[in-house]
Amino acid sequence: MCGLGAKNGDKKGPKRGGNRAAGFIYVTEGLENMAFVALALSLMTYFNGYMNFSLTKSATTLTNFMGTTFLLTLVGGFVSDTYLSRFKTCVLFACFELLGYCLLTAQAHFRELRPEPCKGAAAGSECKAANGGQEAILYVGIYLIALGASGVKVALPALGADQFEEGDPAEAGKLSSFFNWFLFSLTTGSTVGLTLIVWINTEVGWDWAFVVCTAAVLAAILVVCAGKSFFRNNVPKGSPILRILQVIVASIRNRKLPLPNNADELHEIRDKEADIPIEILEKTDQFRFLERAAIIRNDTRTPWRLCTVTQVEETKILIRMLPIIVSTIFMASCMAQLQTFSIQQSLTMDSNFIGFKIPGPSVPVIPLLFMFFFIPFYERVFVPLARKITGIPTGIRHLQRIGFGLILTAASMAIAGFVETRRKNVAIQHNMVDSEEPLPMSVFWLSFQFCVFGMADIFTMVGLLEFFYAESSAEMKSLSTAIAWCSIAFGYFTSTVVVEVVNKASGGWLASNNLNRDNLNYFYWLLSVLSVVNFGFYLVCASWYRYKNVEVLQKQGEEGFDIVQGP
Repeated sequence: MCGLGAKNGDKKGPKRGGNRAAGFIYVTEGLENMAFVALALSLMTYFNGYMNFSLTKSATTLTNFMGTTFLLTLVGGFVSDTYLSRFKTCVLFACFELLGYCLLTAQAHFRELRPEPCKGAAAGSECKAANGGQEAILYVGIYLIALGASGVKVALPALGADQFEEGDPAEAGKLSSFFNWFLFSLTTGSTVGLTLIVWINTEVGWDWAFVVCTAAVLAAILVVCAGKSFFRNNVPKGSPILRILQVIVASIRNRKLPLPNNADELHEIRDKEADIPIEILEKTDQFRFLERAAIIRNDTRTPWRLCTVTQVEETKILIRMLPIIVSTIFMASCMAQLQTFSIQQSLTMDSNFIGFKIPGPSVPVIPLLFMFFFIPFYERVFVPLARKITGIPTGIRHLQRIGFGLILTAASMAIAGFVETRRKNVAIQHNMVDSEEPLPMSVFWLSFQFCVFGMADIFTMVGLLEFFYAESSAEMKSLSTAIAWCSIAFGYFTSTVVVEVVNKASGGWLASNNLNRDNLNYFYWLLSVLSVVNFGFYLVCASWYRYKNVEVLQKQGEEGFDIVQGP
């Protein structure tokens, strides 16, 4: 154990928390995401080229894998808040991910673990399908990666944010900066993965690409373990889901009791002699029906009939968050379209760059490079300038940041429509509508839509992570972070539905399997209009939201309060 029960700043051990501890988080995230993103954007090729899946089955398998990864963050969040510390959750789930990469490495290396390659470029009938055992190895491998990555994605950012005191004005700005630099490390890892690892699987082989992914995840585990003695760690305090269910059940059981006019008559525990800080959530005026769960009754004190005001407010916070997360799902659907259709567009365009041909799966590196330079600008220039104007430590409020990203999403879809219109016109002008040769149009035209969407990602996705972490109660930090990731999961699951519905309603805008004959530009413009409508819905949800009001009680003394330091 890492100094369990040691005091913060104990001279006998290293100082806990702060930027030094966060540094281990940044490196861990970069290494893990380097492997995951390279895998996610290359699996389509692996399914179709190595496992002999059809294009439809490959696309469905990839979409299910991505959606499941982000949906399983709820499992990781529950485990982290209820049973394990965030540190232990990171290590445990990263080991699951490591095992998954080991299985894929073995399958890619040993021919008997995968079907024989197809004979001929277009000989679909000569492709031998993978047998049940081969598919089983594949599915066990990718879903071990999905489970492992989900736990890391939910626990790692929460662990990093724990290194800064949320209630300390001096560290409030540092907490916001952490999420910006966390995205920067994520972007750096993704960039390396989409260049180095994609090049390896294209030029050297999938087995060596998986070896590099395995080594990256192993290195990530070693780095986060090396930072163990520097971390401030949370202490699980029971299931947050159980606490919410208790509020709902108690409020229903007490539904006939009148609400007191004085909030002090409601049940609350205020222990100023606690060894660790206790977060008290002050009563808000929304969803007052739930407050009946905190009405003091003389006949019972069971948690299923009497809850604290803090418990009630935890439930209210979750209810208030749900419309926010729903209003960001469509952005994730737009992101899924860019990751699929834009890659298909790139395959029809000139991908040469200073004598080097850019592989299709590496095209998303364009927005990542833009984000690589824009994030430091946002952190070092925009935030200090906005802070001077608004007086807010984070520059702008979380909901404002999310909303600005949604506006940029609509703009990126509109730009994508104009770029696709130009691409089709080039095909028509050069009589290449049915040609398989690349068009005389640079793939870097796609950088316009990618860069604008990259800015949207910086504002909205990071804003969501920061918002859900900051607004959730101390007992629900990991679970709330998982809810933020779930918008991406639902975005991936709904993206296929969006394409099918639009296809049927439009008479086949995307039905010909030939982008030069399809109407992808119309589809992009429709997404832009729907993004504007979605932004209007978000404005309603954001204006209705009420920020939490927190009081922190802590044991006073010469050396401050005690902090449990071990994982």
